[in-house]
Amino acid sequence: MTTATAPELTRSAQHRPSLARLTGVELRKLVDTRAGRWLLFTIGLVTAGIATLQLLYAPDAEQTFVNFFLPSLLPVGLLLPVLGILSITSEWSQRTALTTFALVPRRERVIIAKLATLVVAALASLLASFAVAAVATLVAGATGGAGSWRIEGTLILHATVFQVANVLLGAGFGLLLLNTPLAIVTYLVLPNAWAIVGELVRPLRRAAEWLDVGRTMEPLFTPEITAGQWGRLGVSLLVWLVVPLLAGLVRTMRREVT
Repeated sequence: MTTATAPELTRSAQHRPSLARLTGVELRKLVDTRAGRWLLFTIGLVTAGIATLQLLYAPDAEQTFVNFFLPSLLPVGLLLPVLGILSITSEWSQRTALTTFALVPRRERVIIAKLATLVVAALASLLASFAVAAVATLVAGATGGAGSWRIEGTLILHATVFQVANVLLGAGFGLLLLNTPLAIVTYLVLPNAWAIVGELVRPLRRAAEWLDVGRTMEPLFTPEITAGQWGRLGVSLLVWLVVPLLAGLVRTMRREVT
C-alpha cells in the first residue's frame, strides 16, 4: 500500500485544467450537439428575419439602427434560456456526467465554466444583433430609409443585462431540475402562470410588480431606468435566477452520478 507524496499532489494540482480551458471545452460542447447547433442557427435566423421584415414593411422614418436592434432582443431573449437549459441538462440526459465529473471531480468548476460559456453566448447574440442592425441600417440608408445610427450607451448596457439575465434564468432552471423537458416546460409555464395570476388576482398585483420578471425587465428596453425599477428587477431576479441557481448548485453537487 502506497500513499501519494507531496510532489505527486503538487503535480496533480498543476495538471488540473484551468477555468479558461474548461470554458473552451464547454463552448465546443455547446455547438457540438445537434440541438445546440440548431438553436444557435435559429437565433441567428430570427435576428436576420426581424430586420428583413422591418426593411420591407416598416415606415422609412422608423428604419434606424436602434429600431432594428431593439426588436431582435425579445425573441432572442426567449430562445437563450433554452440554450442555458440544454447546456446544463445535456450532461445528464446524454449520460456524459460520469465522464465529465470523473475528469473534473470538483463539480463547481464545471458549473462555473458552463455559466461562463452561457454568458459568452449571450454576449455573442448581442453582437449578432448589432451586426444585423448595422447591415439593415446600411441597406435602409441606401434605399430611402432614415438610416440613423444614433443609440444611447445606456441602452446597450441594458440590452446586455437583459440577454445575460435571460440565459442565466434558463441555467438556473436546468441546474435545479436536471431534466431537459421538465426544465423547459417549467421555465415556460411557471413565470408566465405567475404573471397571469398576478394580473388577475387583485391582492397579488402589488407583489407581481416585484416578482413578475417579464414586467420588471420591460424598462431594460428604454435608455433610462429609475432606482425603483432597478430595485424591482433585482428582487425578481433574486427569486427567479439566484435562488434556482444556488439550489441547483447544491443539488448538482450532491446528486449521485450513475
